[in-house]
Amino acid sequence: MEMLTQELETKKRLLQECTKILSAQMQAAKDAMDEAQRSANEHQGAMEDKFESFRENCQIQRDMYARQLDELITTQSILRRVNATKLNHEVSLGAVVFTESQKFFIGVSLGEIKLDGESYFAISGKSPLFKAMEGKAAGESFSFREKNIKISQIF
Repeated sequence: MEMLTQELETKKRLLQECTKILSAQMQAAKDAMDEAQRSANEHQGAMEDKFESFRENCQIQRDMYARQLDELITTQSILRRVNATKLNHEVSLGAVVFTESQKFFIGVSLGEIKLDGESYFAISGKSPLFKAMEGKAAGESFSFREKNIKISQIF
């Protein structure tokens, strides 16, 4: 039982870390969006022609950050579906997967996450790597980029 508690604690902390990273990215996108809007508003009354193209540029930037924010909100909704109180017995959303060489957290694509000096790679349920290992159980192998990879543990 002690092992299960530890595994679920690890999963919970990975989920919290992903949520924290995502929140920071969302805040950065919001701030950049507001900044672009502020810049557009502040430069009124300057030479009209120059101002118009500057303002259009600010608007384009603002829209780019708005799209980024939309994507992050979608990503966050996927992350919210991860159940950190449930042990996974196969590779699916929310699973922590150990292979001989790497550890993965299946949820959203956020790259490397460090937890107690250990590296975990947060990958999306849409990624080719996930697709290659989806549905597999501990002890099974999958092929990815012409490599055979064995799953040693899933929780």
